[in-house]
Amino acid sequence: MAVTTVFKADHCALFPLSICPCHRRAAPKAVAFARLPSTRRLRLSLLCTRRVYSAFVSSSGGTQLDSHEHKPQTTEATEALFIEPEQQKDGGQLRKRVFSGLAIGIGGGGVVVAGGWVFTVVVAVAVFAAAREYFELVRSQGMAAGMTPPPRYVSRACSVICALMPVLTAYFGHIDVSVTSSAFLVAMALICQRAIPRFSQLSSTMFGLFYCAYLPCFWVKLRCGLAAPALHTELGKYWPILLGGRAHWTVGLVATIISVSSIIAADTFAFLGGRAFGRTPLTSISPKKTLEGAFAGLIGCVVVAISLSRILSWPSSLLSASAFGILNFISSLFGDLTESMIKRDAGVKDSGSLIPGHGGVLDRLDSYLFTGALCYSFVKFALPVFGV
Repeated sequence: MAVTTVFKADHCALFPLSICPCHRRAAPKAVAFARLPSTRRLRLSLLCTRRVYSAFVSSSGGTQLDSHEHKPQTTEATEALFIEPEQQKDGGQLRKRVFSGLAIGIGGGGVVVAGGWVFTVVVAVAVFAAAREYFELVRSQGMAAGMTPPPRYVSRACSVICALMPVLTAYFGHIDVSVTSSAFLVAMALICQRAIPRFSQLSSTMFGLFYCAYLPCFWVKLRCGLAAPALHTELGKYWPILLGGRAHWTVGLVATIISVSSIIAADTFAFLGGRAFGRTPLTSISPKKTLEGAFAGLIGCVVVAISLSRILSWPSSLLSASAFGILNFISSLFGDLTESMIKRDAGVKDSGSLIPGHGGVLDRLDSYLFTGALCYSFVKFALPVFGV
């Protein structure tokens, strides 16, 4: 009995130009491919409607494929469509992205408001996952083709060190000694390895410590270190005593809320603006990013920063709030582009697949890595000089 399995492909780029329906407008033809030794043969019916139907037919049967029909006629056929329409795929990915983003936003908002060790532990867990993904990217085939990756035991040790850095920052209140000590120990381990040490191993590992350990620690310093009360924030008056009362609303909490919300607004407005108006490529590092999308992200980021500053009464100056929003946008954009550059060299689209619709943890946190350090410096040093 001849059994035919039919699949439909909507992308003619899967085939050579010689048989691509976009490049041959002649009458429909049937092309047969033989497998050696030949027990089955593959027939492709090329239609000018940019759809291709193929059937695997046993040589013992006589199933015929009519190339002039829009659907193959078979006597006994079991049809299975393996490729869904592209629009359905995009819609499914968008739904996953929205649901995952809402879940992360609600959970992350609760963690930010809680602060203290709850915030620190969550940051440490996220940093550990991001560091694992970074060192997997370094060891990937695309990046390892032009460099020597660090040994696997060094990568795992660095991931643990990255997770410990936020905890040590919250405990000691500073990060300088921890970072320098960790860098020295990692460099010593690389130099003392049995194989010949390479500079590429040292550089990729040190950048990993800076990127995945040093930079995220500034979020702990921003949220937990700036403990001065935000005296003008009206929400503090109505905050329950059991949850900390008015003293819970510190400058660090208000600055973290504004910064995180501004980054979310920048990503959302850039995504929507790019889809609606995107025409001009922003950079070759990330071809899907457009200048129009970046401009929409900048507007959304500044508007949200100013709006929240009016609601939370910090900072009181419109100029300071606008500068804070612009700083958030620039740092989040270049954090995103930095991770895109790493993924481009690694030859992958996403750093992982842990978060549905978003990819890996590093894909979700890339916009926040540089932002924490710059926002902390802005609040700690720039605002006291130029006024709140």
